Amino acid sequence: MSDVILELEDLHTHFFTDSGEVPAVDGVSFKVHKGEVVGVVGESGCGKSVTSLSIMQLVPSPPGRIVSGQINFKDENLAQASEKRMRQIRGNEISMIFQEPMTSLDPLFTIGNQLIEAIRMHRKMSKKEAKRKAIDMLNLVGIPRSSEVVDEYPHQLSGGMRQRVMIAMAMSCDPEVLIADEPTTALDVTIQAQILDLMRDLNKEHNTGILLITHDLGVVAEMCDRVVVMYAGQVVEEGTVREILKDPKHPYTKGLIRSLPKIHEKEQKLYSIPGTVPKVSMEQVGCRFAPRCEYAFDRCFSEDPELYDAGVERSSRCFLYDDNEEQEAGSHVESDLRS
Repeated sequence: MSDVILELEDLHTHFFTDSGEVPAVDGVSFKVHKGEVVGVVGESGCGKSVTSLSIMQLVPSPPGRIVSGQINFKDENLAQASEKRMRQIRGNEISMIFQEPMTSLDPLFTIGNQLIEAIRMHRKMSKKEAKRKAIDMLNLVGIPRSSEVVDEYPHQLSGGMRQRVMIAMAMSCDPEVLIADEPTTALDVTIQAQILDLMRDLNKEHNTGILLITHDLGVVAEMCDRVVVMYAGQVVEEGTVREILKDPKHPYTKGLIRSLPKIHEKEQKLYSIPGTVPKVSMEQVGCRFAPRCEYAFDRCFSEDPELYDAGVERSSRCFLYDDNEEQEAGSHVESDLRS
C-alpha cells in the first residue's frame, strides 16, 4: 500500500447561500493508497458526502464551489480538471456508489440502457456484448432473474435492488478508486454481507482503493484499513481502524465509540453525544466540538485547533495533544469515556 492513488490536500468546498457562505468542507486532507480501504465516519451533516462529491466534481453549482485545495488523482489535480476530462474519469477510473439510488437512476430509461451506456462509454464493446456484461454484473450483485430486470425501469424495483444496480454500475469498469457513500443503507443484513464481500473481492483482485463513507462502525471494523473521522466539515481524527476503535483520542470519536451497544453489558439506555452538529459558518471561532465536549476549556472556545500528532500515524484535532498545553493534557489525555 505504498502507492498513493488519491490525495486530498487542504480541500475547501463552500456553499454560497442567501444566509451567507457555508464552509461545508473546511480544510480536509487525507490519502488513499492502492489496495487500501479508508473509512470516513461521522454524524449526518459532517461533510462526508460533500467531500466525495467534490472528488467527482459533482457539487451542485450554484450554490457550491471548490474554493481551494487539491484533489490529486495519480499525477493530476482533479480540482482543476475540465468537465470533458471528468467525464472520462467518472465511472471508469473513479466510480461512486451514491447514497440515494432512486434519485441517481433515470426513471425514463431501463436498467439495461443505463448500465450499457456506462459500459460502452468507457469500453470498446458492441451493444450486445455490453448487454451481456450488464446481465453478468447484475448477477454478480445478487439480483435474481437479471435477464428480465435488465429490461425493467427503476420504479419497478425495490430500494434494495436499485441500490444493487448502482453498485453494479459503479463496479462494471473495474475502477482504480471506488467511492461508496453509504452503499448498504437500504439493504437487509444478508444482502449487506454479500455486497461487502463483493467490494472486498474488487479490492483484493484489482487492487482497488476504496473510500467507504458510512455511519456503521461495524462495517468500518470489518472492511477498513484506516479511518478518517469528520466533524462539522473538518477531519478531527485519523488512524488505523484497530487503533481508532481500541483507543480513540478525540473526545468526539470517544463519544461515537461509547454510543455503540455492548453485548456483554446490560444497559437501560444507550449513550448519545449531547447536542447536535452545529451549522458551520465563516465567522465560527474555536473548536467546533467544544459546545458538546465535556473536557472543553477556555482555549477551545477562542482558538481553532490544528491536527496534532497523537502517536505513530495518528492525528487528533484537539488541544489535549498540543505540547504547549501540558497542564490540561496531563489531566485529560488518559481519560477514557468508555469506562
